[in-house]
Amino acid sequence: MNNLKKNNFNTAVILCGGKGTRLGVLSKKIPKSLALLRNKPIIWYIIKMLKKNGFNHFILPIGYKGKLIKNFIRKSEDLKKYNIDIVNTGINSSISFRISKIKNLIKSKNFLLLNGDAIFDFNLKKIFKKHCNSNNSFITFLGTYATLPYGTIKVKAGKVKRFERNIIYDAVISQHNKRSINSIYSGMVIMRNTLLKKISPNYKNFEMSFYPVVIKKYKCKFERISGFWYSIDNMKDLAQLSIGDLQIKLIKLFKKLS
Repeated sequence: MNNLKKNNFNTAVILCGGKGTRLGVLSKKIPKSLALLRNKPIIWYIIKMLKKNGFNHFILPIGYKGKLIKNFIRKSEDLKKYNIDIVNTGINSSISFRISKIKNLIKSKNFLLLNGDAIFDFNLKKIFKKHCNSNNSFITFLGTYATLPYGTIKVKAGKVKRFERNIIYDAVISQHNKRSINSIYSGMVIMRNTLLKKISPNYKNFEMSFYPVVIKKYKCKFERISGFWYSIDNMKDLAQLSIGDLQIKLIKLFKKLS
């Protein structure tokens, strides 16, 4: 571990212990965060981009095939120099249990929690700094955009005007409340470490059990990502990165981090 002063820590917790079953046959060989993009695993892109955005302490709660992640970090010429804590939190553990296992390792007053299956390129440093400078904000949720994998039909005054496919959207309307427009959560959140004591290791669903309680009781903010963000959830998502605009963005990201 690098010899950093406690007050200079900016901690990021990268959740990378899941089985990633939607990656099919590939997930039987490796954890999702080791899926290769231009011969570099997803976790490489995440850590390198976080480093560029001012984070200098990384915690990886590993689980399924976690030894492969540990071996990759140790053999990586650049990542092995970083301040990384790798903790075995169990193969079948819930997210809340994994967080409970590593919470005492979090060094900074505010920390970033994110999933280990999305690559990105935006000014996270600015958002993190804004959150840290806010005296009354306990959590900042990061919103993003996504591509809808279905066909869409635009109807106006009862007439069909247009058919589109793979549109990019950044908000959804609830079927139960047409007036409610909901932003898309990126799986990235900045929070004060004082909230860690509110997390029960017994939550079956961390997000649905923890966030509603925090939102009701504490001041929370929302920041929309302005830049590139892409989640790799299944084999189709992985394949999309080798064609068209996404391929160009991936190449630019790879060059930027190399």
